[in-house]
Amino acid sequence: MLADPGIRRVKTPERRFLFAAPPADGPVAAGAAVAAELARRGHKVAWTGHRPSLESRLRPGSRIFSAVEEDFEKRMHAIRSDWLDLRGLAALRFLWEEFLVPLGHAMLPGVEKAIDRFRPDVVIADQHALAAPVAARRREIPWATSAATSAEFARPLAAMPKVEEWVRDRIAGFQLDHGIDDLLDLRFSDHLVLVFSPAGLIGDTSFFPDHFAFVGPAPVRAAPRAFPWDRLDGRPAALVTMDDPPARFVRVAAEAVRDMDVQVILVAPPGVLADPPPNVLVQERVPEHKLLEHVSAVVCDGAHGTVCASLSNGLPLVAAPVRDDQPVIARQVEAAGAGVQVRHARCGADELRAALTAVLTDRRYRTAAEHVRETIAAAGGATEAADRLEKLA
Repeated sequence: MLADPGIRRVKTPERRFLFAAPPADGPVAAGAAVAAELARRGHKVAWTGHRPSLESRLRPGSRIFSAVEEDFEKRMHAIRSDWLDLRGLAALRFLWEEFLVPLGHAMLPGVEKAIDRFRPDVVIADQHALAAPVAARRREIPWATSAATSAEFARPLAAMPKVEEWVRDRIAGFQLDHGIDDLLDLRFSDHLVLVFSPAGLIGDTSFFPDHFAFVGPAPVRAAPRAFPWDRLDGRPAALVTMDDPPARFVRVAAEAVRDMDVQVILVAPPGVLADPPPNVLVQERVPEHKLLEHVSAVVCDGAHGTVCASLSNGLPLVAAPVRDDQPVIARQVEAAGAGVQVRHARCGADELRAALTAVLTDRRYRTAAEHVRETIAAAGGATEAADRLEKLA
């Protein structure tokens, strides 16, 4: 039956795909599974961007074209440190004025060289890799957007139209600086937009154009990581995990669960919690995807990767967003009915305990999370994204 030509996948002629990403985890992770699927199908795949960032996140042997000028590369760490000290609109303004637009200028010569050397049939650009769509448009090559999170599809600045317009003006100015006057919002390709987030998290997607493909998360296989599985005691368990967790929140989380009849795996650096309660297992790192198969709920900062991994397992969430797109994603979780949002900076033990108790005991949160899981399973992930890219090529 499998040999029946009527059901065999039609082999697509070999094509060349160039992925462009800024120096960050999410954008590379979103594309890596798709790149692997395209390579498995016999296509040629390459990457362009900040070489050290890409090398640390991609499989050994990946073809990489450097595309960040040296002067900007030297300043990247300081820029990131300054940005991390900011919040709200100040952080947004700094992100665009001091990082994303200058990064675009610094990447453009290298991206154009990568295109000239690799000769891709399609360029796949992360939403924040502004150089890649400009380079593709200047060379009349089809390009696709890779959207690593769901945040931009909720129009997070809709209530602040002047700020929203200001961001668009920064993107327009970047294009004008490089000789393009047929202006587009470079965060959304007019050929193909691959959204690595489930429709069930975003809400109503029916009004988006047909070239917007909500393919859901496309996780890459994580490296094995040790974990004391024998210390799980069979009680309902919750995972508490954040990127760079503030010491205050770690202590609040431990106090919140002290008298709860649950076991909590709390991800935190050594020494932050000197005397954890008996039901709290503190670990510096955990095999997150494997561990999610053993817990009943997740407390996180609203990071898109953790949110999607949790929802892929039908797990309800408590989201305590800190910065960047996390507040938007936390609101999406709450709007989907799959969790509760708490105030990160002001959340106390009582508030966090009530939120975690709610998602563990109120079946409605689990039901909503399972619904999102179904939309993820139906979305197609890396396979659907690769299908779409083959058609574009």
